[in-house]
Amino acid sequence: MIATTVYFDGSCPLCAREIAFYQGCRGANSLLWVDVSALPDKAITAGLSRSEALARFHVRTPDGKFFSGGQGFAHLWYALPRLRPLGRLFLNRPLSYLLDLSYNLFLRFRPLMQQLARRQARTNHRPRCTDLALRKNHHEVLGRGSGR
Repeated sequence: MIATTVYFDGSCPLCAREIAFYQGCRGANSLLWVDVSALPDKAITAGLSRSEALARFHVRTPDGKFFSGGQGFAHLWYALPRLRPLGRLFLNRPLSYLLDLSYNLFLRFRPLMQQLARRQARTNHRPRCTDLALRKNHHEVLGRGSGR
């Protein structure tokens, strides 16, 4: 039997963080995880191009059907034992419709949110003011002066 396959954009910091969470869930090792951003620019699989997969989250269920957006997430959740009740809930209307609407709204703001996430990742690696003050105090305690 073919496993549920998850197609995601690993170059998106938001997507990568969320997928890492799901990959850490019990049962995740039974799913097939495909980072579309790491693949060449051609069809990922029959019925799904790389550009489609990068633009929108996709899941292929074991019966070969593709689901994208909110429905894709509902199928992903259903495939993970701990999240199965959530998946079951959102596979039913009207909640599946609301989940799709929410996902479509997210897509409008995704570029801005990616930019903010990348900026935050860069600033998290820079020394903060408190780090510099601690370093200064550390040097004074060691007798190396204030560094001025």
